[in-house]
Amino acid sequence: MERFLTVSKNKVYDGQNDESLILKYLEDRDLEILGILYQRYIYLVYGVCMKYLKDRDRSKDFVMQIFEKLIVEIDKSQIRRFRSWLYVVTKHYCMRELQRETSHIKKIRDFSGEDFMETTVEMSPLDEIPDKNPDEALKNCMQKLKHEQKECIELFYYQEKCYQEISEVLRIPLNKVKSFIQNGKRNLKICLEKLDGK
Repeated sequence: MERFLTVSKNKVYDGQNDESLILKYLEDRDLEILGILYQRYIYLVYGVCMKYLKDRDRSKDFVMQIFEKLIVEIDKSQIRRFRSWLYVVTKHYCMRELQRETSHIKKIRDFSGEDFMETTVEMSPLDEIPDKNPDEALKNCMQKLKHEQKECIELFYYQEKCYQEISEVLRIPLNKVKSFIQNGKRNLKICLEKLDGK
């Protein structure tokens, strides 16, 4: 963690409480002040990240990302106790990132078929290609779909719209929506399985 403790300390601010430093930062917009404030609780942030991520390197990356996020968030908030506020910001940031990753993995699993589930012994084509980026593979296969299939799948999985909403947005019958999604999923699965032969 030593590499994160690089913010220089200004003796002028030593001993000032969190709230005074926040007011000073909001007045001067001096990132050094925000850095000093953040530095006081950097191990708290790291600890929260470790609790959710269970990964040291990722937690260190998140420490820096959360510091950058503070520059934006601190203007939007009325902070009474910086330590408690920072804890909540860190917790929510970690949870949102984990939810986003879980949602993305679910999409890949849905497109790849049941053999991608962790509880199944059989490996998915994506698991058998260690150097292949699943995100890039899915993106490439999406581009190969027919236009209607691609539209329906993007609306259903990425924008989380229901069949009826997709029908209204695209102005196509409900049964067509279901057909495009099912055929699109099947074509994505075929495309992903072909990666096994590359």
